[in-house]
Amino acid sequence: MAGGFWRRRWGDRGVDEEVQGVRCYPSVSELPEAPDVVGIVVPYHAVLDTLKESHAKGAKSAIVISAGFAERGVDDRRELQVELGRFAQESGMRVSGPNCLGLANLKDDIWASAASRGATGLSGPIGLVCQSGASAFGPFLTRAVDEGIGFTYIVSTGNEADLDFCDFARYLIDDDDTRVIAGFIEGFKDGRKFVEVARLAAERGKPIVLIKIGRSELGSRAAGSHTAALTGADDRYDAVFAQYGVIRVQDYDDLLQVSNLLARCPRPPQRGVAVVSHSGGISSLTADMFGQAGLDLPPLSDRARDGINGILKGFGWAANPSDVTGYANSDDFPAIMSFMADDEGVGTLVVASAGADPQATQVIAQRDGSDKPVAFLWTGTRGAESGLPMLRREGIPVFYVPDKLAAGVRYLNDYHEWREERLRRGFASAGDLTGAQGDAANALGNGGALSEYESKGLIAAFGVPTTREELAGDAEGAVAAAERVGYPVAMKVDSADILHKTEAGAIRLGLDSADAVRAAFDEVTANARAYDASARIDGVVVQEMVSGGVETIVGVSYDAQLGPFLLFGTGGVMVEVYEDVALRLCPITRGDALEMIDEVKGARLLRGFRGAPAADVDALADTLVRVSEMAVQLEGLLGELDINPLMVLPQGRGVKAVDALALGAR
Repeated sequence: MAGGFWRRRWGDRGVDEEVQGVRCYPSVSELPEAPDVVGIVVPYHAVLDTLKESHAKGAKSAIVISAGFAERGVDDRRELQVELGRFAQESGMRVSGPNCLGLANLKDDIWASAASRGATGLSGPIGLVCQSGASAFGPFLTRAVDEGIGFTYIVSTGNEADLDFCDFARYLIDDDDTRVIAGFIEGFKDGRKFVEVARLAAERGKPIVLIKIGRSELGSRAAGSHTAALTGADDRYDAVFAQYGVIRVQDYDDLLQVSNLLARCPRPPQRGVAVVSHSGGISSLTADMFGQAGLDLPPLSDRARDGINGILKGFGWAANPSDVTGYANSDDFPAIMSFMADDEGVGTLVVASAGADPQATQVIAQRDGSDKPVAFLWTGTRGAESGLPMLRREGIPVFYVPDKLAAGVRYLNDYHEWREERLRRGFASAGDLTGAQGDAANALGNGGALSEYESKGLIAAFGVPTTREELAGDAEGAVAAAERVGYPVAMKVDSADILHKTEAGAIRLGLDSADAVRAAFDEVTANARAYDASARIDGVVVQEMVSGGVETIVGVSYDAQLGPFLLFGTGGVMVEVYEDVALRLCPITRGDALEMIDEVKGARLLRGFRGAPAADVDALADTLVRVSEMAVQLEGLLGELDINPLMVLPQGRGVKAVDALALGAR
């Protein structure tokens, strides 16, 4: 279909028997055999009938190019799209689309697409899946053609009434010719399905590189209106991507160039980078970009420096980065590259130049003779007829600006290091509820808030240490509780209807005598009733005072698409001021917990800051793991959880939840 000119000659039966030399038929039903796949380009209201007719003929799959469904934003079109999906599920006929441009198998040069151009000879190691067909067969394809970046498949999924991004990505994981899965995503139809695909891709060592729309509120709105895809909270997706090794990039060029780098390069044996160029300015700027990307350019060894100086004979400089002047276009350049690439501490060689075919041949030979990645920063015109075409054709990853190259090499290192560590520690799983945990969870059954006392009872059942405390119904009971807990004590009104006790004036701290406890009981209960006369007050909690620790916050929330998330951050009100938090999808491993702790800037306080004792980070990590498992086990019962503050005590003394709030799922 692609790029053709359709001719119709009307005869006695309404349509001629041939189109562009190919036999044609008036309907699917009249085909002499069942087609492998049906491409449907008919008005939206005729799509479902055409699908049914195709299924009756024996077709197993269809690509619905036709638009006019959920992307229109009106109920009847959404419902029609739902009917397409329902038919696909009930019949077993798999459907791509609607509102897509089809797909292309570039390995076999098969174009089942309504795109206006093909690209014969563009086969390569990247599988591209886009919800937007115009992006897949527009900027991605044209840039790939220009840059010589090849694909195994190009797939546009459109509105995803049946098959979605995850289905095609799952296929590409099993495809031996696909080394990297690249995607352009507006929203995931099934976030948990994506997590499972990302997990399998990580285990198989197949990187996923994505553009995910929705970083800004404007982008999220645009995504919803374009393909009726739901865009989840962006920070949660970033957390999932980091947790499952998915690389998120910003634009078309990033997606293609980073995917190509990952597909073409082995794992760097070290993080160090060596940069060599014909220009001091180019090499210095490139080195600066690598430094900003968090990568190191280690100094050259005496052997490498002396060897290069012996070639340069007083010109340029032998360093890292190296300016080798005109020797970048000489017979001595292979020796220079070898000195730099073979140096201790160097894992990746970067050549920044714009030489002709002889230089390209030398760079290719360096790549072929080494186990270290080689990347090229092209500094000449992109229309060059010598040098650049050979680099592209032979699979040398080429970048055109230093910052994108530096980011790409950072992704290459980070991905392989992340995967090695992930394979070592595995992914987390949550066990089943114990009887005691199930009993504690029964309190969530009404879907409302639990009081602080009830909330702490819930988390204690899951192994979270809490303060010593007792619930008292009158002043004398509070005095007796204080004497058992031990002075000084804190007193808080216990009410599921008053979630913010400080605002209600319903909390007192540092009570050190019976008289102080009696007076505080009257004050906090009176203030609570004044704050909310209708609130149910269960009494007061008399609680031990906790000092000498670092305040942190631990929270659980649920995403409709992705499931339970764990939050960790600096505690108290400062978490709202600085938003100094880390997120992970639950459950997490202990390694994940330690990473979360390190991500938070306030974690410096936990390590011992300005003479303060180091906090019990091990106990904190264990607690984060327990809460993450609890979040999975209580899905459908628990709606939200805040432990704020969770006090992290000095090393060896553990943690204590000082306050907690649990909300039932609604």
